[in-house]
Amino acid sequence: MHNRVMQIGPYRLENNLILAPMAGVTDRPFRQLCKSMGAGLVVSEMLSSNPAVWNSEKSRQRMDHQGESGIRSVQIAGSEPELMAQAAIHNVNNGAQVIDINMGCPAKKVNKKLAGSALLRQPQLVEKIVQAVVAAVSVPVTLKIRTGWDPDHRNGVDIARIAEANGIQSLAVHGRTRACMYKGEAEYDTISAIKQAVRIPVVANGDIRTPQKARQVLEQTGADAIMVGRGAQGRPWIFREIEHYLKTGELLPAPTLNEVRQIMLEHIGNVHQFYGEFMGARIARKHVGWYLAEHDKERQFRFAFNAIDNAAEQIDALNLYFDALTESAVNAGQLPTITNQRARQHYV
Repeated sequence: MHNRVMQIGPYRLENNLILAPMAGVTDRPFRQLCKSMGAGLVVSEMLSSNPAVWNSEKSRQRMDHQGESGIRSVQIAGSEPELMAQAAIHNVNNGAQVIDINMGCPAKKVNKKLAGSALLRQPQLVEKIVQAVVAAVSVPVTLKIRTGWDPDHRNGVDIARIAEANGIQSLAVHGRTRACMYKGEAEYDTISAIKQAVRIPVVANGDIRTPQKARQVLEQTGADAIMVGRGAQGRPWIFREIEHYLKTGELLPAPTLNEVRQIMLEHIGNVHQFYGEFMGARIARKHVGWYLAEHDKERQFRFAFNAIDNAAEQIDALNLYFDALTESAVNAGQLPTITNQRARQHYV
């Protein structure tokens, strides 16, 4: 039941676990990491359909898929059918093998432009956008939605039918409405209703943070796959854990301190390399914050780490922190305090 093969157009996924596109998070270093840790498909960050921004440094980095293995899926956002069609063509020319349309993002910045989940209020416009994008490219087009605009307007089933009728190959549904943002509990009943209403593959998304929850959501919704977003932040090994649990019913042991250290250092090194020293050091901070959330409960280290703007010093500080963490684990003593000299000066 759980090892169902997920197919998007001609592409067969390695498994039915997908990394959700997250703005400012699912860049190339993070996508490659999640892929290596068991994600069957990784979707890139959202790209605006506005051609004026395509040549900005930020957009160029978002479109960078060099050296990536697996299927390249790129998400686009916007509200004008013609611009969305152009964005799809532009990304396919840049190597995208799947185009994903964003109608799930609840961010005000996106919704003000009537993009993202704001579109769910206008089914006719949804239809026009889907038709334009599907007609513009020869690669499969997928769609990401929420269950509706607000709890009184859960029109996910209607939107799903429009999507299927107009050539969408796979549909991801986040179990919240636009009004709910990321608050409260995700609801899976609407996803289940959508799954029953259409024949195309349906992907369930929302609050999947453990292998047990992944199995529960697959069973409850009948979905073909699950999509993990925030649950993978600072825990890219969640894909490996879910895959093992779905296959065997057994939980993998948590990664050792040493493995967490290796994964994180390699990831942060790749971030530095990808963005360059200046931006890399800044972008590394949020990832380190997620990795260390359970170790650095008082936030002492993270507070100090966030003051370091040099890539090499960041790596030194992390190594010293993990040395102390390992030592304190061995001695079962206190968690380490800040050890990096420069960071200590910032902290004191």
